[in-house]
Amino acid sequence: MNPEELDKKFDSGEDVMEFFDLSTLKHPGLEVKRVNVDFPQWMVDELDKEAQRLGIHRQAVIKTWIAQQLDQKNKSILTHEPV
Repeated sequence: MNPEELDKKFDSGEDVMEFFDLSTLKHPGLEVKRVNVDFPQWMVDELDKEAQRLGIHRQAVIKTWIAQQLDQKNKSILTHEPV
């Protein structure tokens, strides 16, 4: 199938996923890099409380909070508003 035929199928609402090899799918920018961060004990305790409250691991709390802050920062840059 050529790209034009695939475009037509997609544009007409057909499911075109069968034409892709998902085992070779790449997500640029989502590679994981391990970093070490030191936190004071009180902060670790608070992170653990929040993780327990949410029923998730401490690392998930940290990742979520950092992602939210970066997202907010990027949105403020786009709208020229202070964070």
